[in-house]
Amino acid sequence: MQVILLENISKLGKIGDQVKVKDGYGRNFLIKSGKALRANKENIDFVNKKKEELTKKNNEIKKKFLEIAKKINGKNLNFSKESKENGDLFASIKPKEISNYFKENLNSDISPSQIELKQEINKIGKYKIAINLYPEVSAENTIIIKKRDTK
Repeated sequence: MQVILLENISKLGKIGDQVKVKDGYGRNFLIKSGKALRANKENIDFVNKKKEELTKKNNEIKKKFLEIAKKINGKNLNFSKESKENGDLFASIKPKEISNYFKENLNSDISPSQIELKQEINKIGKYKIAINLYPEVSAENTIIIKKRDTK
């Protein structure tokens, strides 16, 4: 399926690009969420006329996410968890828990789908994570996991 992008999408293309995607992805995600239009003559003309407006809107959204990235980039996220004697956690830390940490401690709405774990977080120690806020906007954070005292 050929679609025309209405916003920048990482690993796919920029505004106005015509890209070939699988039918389900195009129909059920890109078109349904307003990120793309089917590639036909009318839509190509429409996007060419609206490209400047779409770019301006995209830049405003990107600017908002850049401010969030500045606020959270480089922060250490401290978790205190119960663990076994060898340092293994009883339950690994998932993106949902990290998302809740951002809401409670940093007043930032980060959805679990924006959090990219480089490895499974299942032991005491330090872990690097990436937060993909928007295409071309990301932040790096460190998660520090300490053993919780059970006394």
